[in-house]
Amino acid sequence: MLYVGIDLGTSAVKLLLMDSEGKIVNIVSKEYPLYFPHPGWSEQNPQDWYEQTMNGIGELLEDVDKSQVAGISFGGQMHGLVILDKEDEVIRPAILWNDGRTVEETDYLNNVIGKEKLSEYTANIAFAGFTAPKILWVKNKEPENFARIAKIMLPKDYIAYRLTGVHCTDVSDASGMLLFDVKNRNWSKEMCDICGIDVHMLARCYESYQSVGTLLPHVAAKLGLSESVKVAAGAGDNGRRCGGNRHGGRQSVQYFLGHQRNDLYFFQEIWGGSAQRASFVRPCGRKLSFDGMYAQCCQL
Repeated sequence: MLYVGIDLGTSAVKLLLMDSEGKIVNIVSKEYPLYFPHPGWSEQNPQDWYEQTMNGIGELLEDVDKSQVAGISFGGQMHGLVILDKEDEVIRPAILWNDGRTVEETDYLNNVIGKEKLSEYTANIAFAGFTAPKILWVKNKEPENFARIAKIMLPKDYIAYRLTGVHCTDVSDASGMLLFDVKNRNWSKEMCDICGIDVHMLARCYESYQSVGTLLPHVAAKLGLSESVKVAAGAGDNGRRCGGNRHGGRQSVQYFLGHQRNDLYFFQEIWGGSAQRASFVRPCGRKLSFDGMYAQCCQL
């Protein structure tokens, strides 16, 4: 059997085809535009993601037996805000992880709501790149768009929706929105109230390995695939990177050091521990300085 991996990056979508033994059969990359309409802003058109993903899958599968394709899953950029109306149409360009417009909203969350409350609700504090400050920005600066919101999604999950018709996300990506109760593994009603949204606007949350559905008939027909191809929830890029860095016989901890939109990271390996398969990645954050430097640790 064959499996398709989709990595929805900031500059391109990277696609990989592998067999059931883990052998890489093909790799394709498709670029799309990145827009900076104002200083500090960073946006993309979700339709560009979808079109290039579909084009990439078509190219990826050109020389293989498509009847052997059994599954598709995702990784991708985290924290981005995609908002849909009641017709599931995109309301405005996606606000990306590296967008810095939410300084006021981030200050409000950290200093008015308070970091202790945020940590209690989500096991994190607010940063400009997170999704919740972006929702507040739309509420404060684009009230006409905020009033139209029916669904709130993350970038890779928008592609899953376009392929399956299912509004979905996974626990790793959800944990980076500042809307997810990490301890209880569900959406935080308190954070939804703070942001002025209904919990039903948020997608159903799956474990990364779970199937969210199968291909829509028109998608399957366009790609030449069976409608029975399963689509799994996948994971955000940071969580997936931690899992990908895991090696047999090692117990690993990965740390991320970042300043606002630019992340540096280093990887520390601890030898001698038994490698236990984890069903999730546990994120935690700690601010290191007053000017926005922070650390993130993902422990498997």
